[in-house]
Amino acid sequence: MKIAITGGSGHMGQAFLEELNASFDTADSITVLCHRDRISKRSYPNIAHKLHFVFGDISNAEVCRKLIEDCDVVFHICALIPPASDSHPQAAISCNERGTKLLIKAMEGAKKQPALVDVSTVALYGNRTGSHSYGRVGDPLLPSPFDIYAITKLRAEYAVLQSKVEKWVVLRQTALFHPDFLSDNLHDGLMFHTCFDAPLEWVTAKDSGRLLLHLLQGMKSGELAEDFWKKVYNIGGGSGMRMYGYQTYEQGLNIIGGGVRDFFKPHYNATRNFHGMWFSDSDDLNSILNFRTQSAEDYWQEFYRQHPLYRCGRALPKGLIGLFAIKRLLNTPNSPYYWAKNGDVARLTAYFGGRKAYDALQKRGWEDFPLPENIPDFVPMKREERILAYGYDIEKDDALITADDIKTVAEAHGGKCLTVERFCGDMYENLLWRTAGGREFWATAFTVLRAGHWYNAAYEQNLWEFDALAKTDSILARIWYDSHDRGENNLYFFDENFKAHIKTSD
Repeated sequence: MKIAITGGSGHMGQAFLEELNASFDTADSITVLCHRDRISKRSYPNIAHKLHFVFGDISNAEVCRKLIEDCDVVFHICALIPPASDSHPQAAISCNERGTKLLIKAMEGAKKQPALVDVSTVALYGNRTGSHSYGRVGDPLLPSPFDIYAITKLRAEYAVLQSKVEKWVVLRQTALFHPDFLSDNLHDGLMFHTCFDAPLEWVTAKDSGRLLLHLLQGMKSGELAEDFWKKVYNIGGGSGMRMYGYQTYEQGLNIIGGGVRDFFKPHYNATRNFHGMWFSDSDDLNSILNFRTQSAEDYWQEFYRQHPLYRCGRALPKGLIGLFAIKRLLNTPNSPYYWAKNGDVARLTAYFGGRKAYDALQKRGWEDFPLPENIPDFVPMKREERILAYGYDIEKDDALITADDIKTVAEAHGGKCLTVERFCGDMYENLLWRTAGGREFWATAFTVLRAGHWYNAAYEQNLWEFDALAKTDSILARIWYDSHDRGENNLYFFDENFKAHIKTSD
């Protein structure tokens, strides 16, 4: 098997290479795209003779052509993620969106077309609360306003689903526990974007690398079923990796002998506009690829052993740690405190519901802050409950999908399928759809019904119009109104210089 990898220097890419190195006979040739020289053959001695590098940018068509030449499968892992994507939005568009489209084009034009394993993201689902803690593939896609990473990955995934690549699979990666987790989160105000009540299902980088290895081994042995392909799956760590944002911080800060209440105030963090959920279909992918080996407890125990320096924090005054590790980040451009200080009304509205809501939060203490553990009657949605209205029975087998299902889904979105009479059971035949706002777009039944895509302005430009869409789209409204008032009428957008704006209508 000849494979190509993008994103080999990232945490998931490194974990995949480590797994390949440990099972050195899986791939015959491994070509890795490197933006710069960040991968050394010395790090992977067992496969060093099989490693080849293509240096360049994925947004270069010739680079993409060289990368995929004569290979059997492309593992497309690379992405510019937050906080780098927030600081360099144009680069995020270039890498995440344009790069994916050029990679697809190269594959479509190749004499020998490889299979595509596309790593997407949980960020596509947008903000979740206790009302809908659990979700699944097929849920509406609501990338959070001003999250340039999520919106570029939305457009990239759509391009994969609608491509002419014959064999593909989309894996929506969840929140990733990796070896540099604490250091990566202690250098930017991004850490204040995580809502304390956000449901998060984690997975480790190690298990993610194992997942890709098992996928490749299944291809090589022929044991990977053909119906695995042309599907979308959620990558999740399972029940042992489900927690809220508050618990995640608590576990990490315990390493240095403290907790959230020692270093944070309730008003430090956003109250909405994040992303993450617990996957009710999390076990689907694991049942196929059997990749899980670590729980959250396993991860933190390993982290504690590998990073003895953090333990030194236990000997330092908590006030000193809080000052230099947390409070200094309040003045960075990605912090809500910075937005308030500089009058960024657009972001304060997106992340808190407005300046008044942000100011009111300053007066709250932990004792009356609405954490799930502080609410006696708080009951998160159970995984068995299917309270989302998809417009059809999402559990129905593909072979049983009818034209009536197509019609009712379109109507639930507030739109219409203009070529529904063409549907004869082929989930991958393109159909023409029209939104409530009059946009017409081509998409397969799979893209809409199974993958949760429904065209809107976010697919064309850096603009989020979900307040307006929720008034006509009953599917996305169920999620959107968990954290937004029905009276909100905000349009969020970036200008050409990527400055955040908000336009409010009566």
